[in-house]
Amino acid sequence: MSITLTPFTKQQLLPQEEKLEIGRFKSELFIGIPKETSYQERRICLTPDAVNSLTYEGHRVMIEAGAGESSSYSDKEYSDAGAEVTKDIKKVFGCPLLLKVEPPTIAEIEMINPETIIISAIQLKTKKKAYFEALAQKKITALAFEYIKDEDGSYPAVKSLSEIAGTASILIAAELMITDEFGKGLLFGNITGVPPTDVVILGAGTVGEFAAKTAIGLGANVKVFDNSITKLRRLQNNLNQRIFTSTVQQKALLKALRRCDVAIGAMRGKERCPIIVTETMVEHMKKGAVIVDVSIDTGGCFETSEVTTHEKPTFIKSNVLHYCVPNIPSRYSKTASLSISNILTPYLLQIAEDGGLESAIRCNKGLKNGIYLYHGILTNKAIGEWFDLPDNDINLLVF
Repeated sequence: MSITLTPFTKQQLLPQEEKLEIGRFKSELFIGIPKETSYQERRICLTPDAVNSLTYEGHRVMIEAGAGESSSYSDKEYSDAGAEVTKDIKKVFGCPLLLKVEPPTIAEIEMINPETIIISAIQLKTKKKAYFEALAQKKITALAFEYIKDEDGSYPAVKSLSEIAGTASILIAAELMITDEFGKGLLFGNITGVPPTDVVILGAGTVGEFAAKTAIGLGANVKVFDNSITKLRRLQNNLNQRIFTSTVQQKALLKALRRCDVAIGAMRGKERCPIIVTETMVEHMKKGAVIVDVSIDTGGCFETSEVTTHEKPTFIKSNVLHYCVPNIPSRYSKTASLSISNILTPYLLQIAEDGGLESAIRCNKGLKNGIYLYHGILTNKAIGEWFDLPDNDINLLVF
C-alpha cells in the first residue's frame, strides 16, 4: 500500500479565514481662501487649474472676491473652475480648512471657527506670542508650508521660492544697471569685444545657486563666496562648470567687490543674517554698482542695507544703488502663486484620499513636520523656546 505525500499539512488544507484590506474612507474638503491683506503680499495659494482639480474630485472651494486679482487671476476664472466666489469674508473664514500665503492676523483669527485647520506660511521673525496664544485658544491645527518636508528631506516650498528669488535678483540687477537716474547703462551679459559683467554672490544656497545660473546664462563672470565648502562644492556640481568660489575672506572679498558691477546678498543665519560686507567695503565699490540684498528679510548681509518697498525699491548710499525689498517672489506674483499651488495641491488631494489631516499625518512624516499647532497644542520646539511657550512632541499626540 503506497502513501501519497503532500507538501501541505492537514491544517493548511482546511478552509482559512480571508484577510481583506480595510479601505480608507475618503473625506471631502471644504477649503476657504481669503484675500491677502498683508502689506505687499500679491500671491494666492491656489490657481484656477488647481481649484478645478479639487472640485473635480468633489471638494468645495470658497474664495473671497478679488483674492486672485493681484496674481492676474479673475473671479470668473475661479468661478469657471468650480469655486464659490463670495464677498462675505466671514463665510470664507468660516470654512473648516483655510489656505493663506501670509499667516492670519489677530483680527482674522477672531473670525475663524474653533478646530479649524490653517495652512499658511508662518514667518516666525514677524510673529508675537499673542498670535500663538490666539490660535491655541481656538484649538486650531496650524500647518506652515515652509516646514513641510519632501521625501529627500528638503523643504519644497522654501526651495521653490528661493529659486524664484535667486533668478529674480539677477533680472532686477539687469534692470537697475540701465536706469536713467543712476544706472551705468550696461547690458547684463557678454557681448563680443566687450568685457563681461562681474557679479559677486554671497551665499551658495538655493538663492545663490539660481542667481549664479541666471548670471552665467546671461554671460556674466561670477564669483561665489560662502563659509561652507560643502555648499560651494554642491553649487559647482549643480552648475556643471567651474567658477570662482571662495570662503569669506576679507581680502579676497574686498578685491572682488571693488571690481564687480553687481553684488547679490543671499546669506542665511539661524536668527539674524550675518553682516558680511561692511560700510567701508561698500565705499570701495565702483560708482553705479548695484547691490541686491535678498537676505534683507532676515536683516541683510550688507551693513548699508535698509528695508525698501516694491513701490520705492531702491536708494543710493556711497554711490552704490541698493535694492532691499523683502519678499521678492511677491513681485512675480503669478509665478510664485503657480509654484505654491503646485506644492500644495498634491498634499490637499492626499489629505482627502487618506480621510483627513489626522490620517494623512500618520502616513506622511513630511506633512507632519509642517504642523506647529495641533488642536491648540504647540508642537514645535523652536517656537516654544523662542516665545517661552510650553511645547509637546507631536509624535506623542499622533501615532
